[in-house]
Amino acid sequence: MNPKETEFIWFGSRASLENLAALTGTSSLTTTRDVVQRANIVRDLGVTLDSELYHISKATQTCFYHIRRLKQVRKLLGPDVAAKLVVSLVFSRLDYCNAILAGLPKSTIAPLQRVPTDCASWSIRSRDCNPQGPALVTHRAANSV
Repeated sequence: MNPKETEFIWFGSRASLENLAALTGTSSLTTTRDVVQRANIVRDLGVTLDSELYHISKATQTCFYHIRRLKQVRKLLGPDVAAKLVVSLVFSRLDYCNAILAGLPKSTIAPLQRVPTDCASWSIRSRDCNPQGPALVTHRAANSV
């Protein structure tokens, strides 16, 4: 381990992080040979994470922005084009680096889980065929391979 290039981070709410800081009173972690410094922001696989997981709220905000924009033009799009746009603009953001969120409490990732539900609820012009909408079905089919 290279201590100059290694950092650690605590994740939690602002209140829990303040309590942790008061309890530990240190900003480093000592291993058997090295001292690792605590960071407030880390970057993993191109995703910047802060101690309060602002990344989750930012990703959710971006996804809902694209959903709102697609709702405005959905009558102009065919179902296939709309489904491809939802997958490329919305689901790609959800899928990228979702492994780094594994193990988080359900309450933390709940905002991200509302995105596919919202995509399914407006079901791009195919309510009679499939209540989940073509975008969700296309996304699930692509990921089940």
